[in-house]
Amino acid sequence: MLAKSAVEVLRLLVERGETLAVAESLTGGLVAAEVTSAPGASRAFKGSVTSYATEVKRDLLGVDADLLAERGAVDGEVALQMARGVRALLGADWGVATTGVAGPERQDGQPVGTVFVAVAGPGASDRPETDGCLESGSGSALRSEGKVAALRLNGNRTEIRMESVRSVLELLLDQLSGERTGNGRAQDTEQNGGT
Repeated sequence: MLAKSAVEVLRLLVERGETLAVAESLTGGLVAAEVTSAPGASRAFKGSVTSYATEVKRDLLGVDADLLAERGAVDGEVALQMARGVRALLGADWGVATTGVAGPERQDGQPVGTVFVAVAGPGASDRPETDGCLESGSGSALRSEGKVAALRLNGNRTEIRMESVRSVLELLLDQLSGERTGNGRAQDTEQNGGT
């Protein structure tokens, strides 16, 4: 079933004449599949990188090696650097990313259900020293440097992955529309922090 948020994201991107690129870890291509399920996706979707392995995050997406060594791949700043990296790599206006633990076991010291989703858009800086939970003082979604949501999700592996897809698309939709909406189904969710 195609998520309403994917259709709305594409509608807004096409309306603005902007493009999207996706970097995925725990979702393994599900975000790209959801976006490309919508009719007319080719008008706004540039492509995706499934960076399941840590070295792909580092070598292809440009995630800081010291950050990965210090915090592991399941981290808000890693998610933000993935979003920025795929945006730069594919020449898109917007980049989104997912990283986390879908289970069945802990990873990088993080429990199952720990997920970080990120959006980087026009005006985003590629500085690695950011804190992973940024918004510019202007309040304009078009000027935002990036946004990260830290999620604590319940459910099995499939449910965690699908909720991660929904959450990253909702975060992008929030940024595109300039509205601040809640994360309806994510349990114990922290927005703008928790790294």
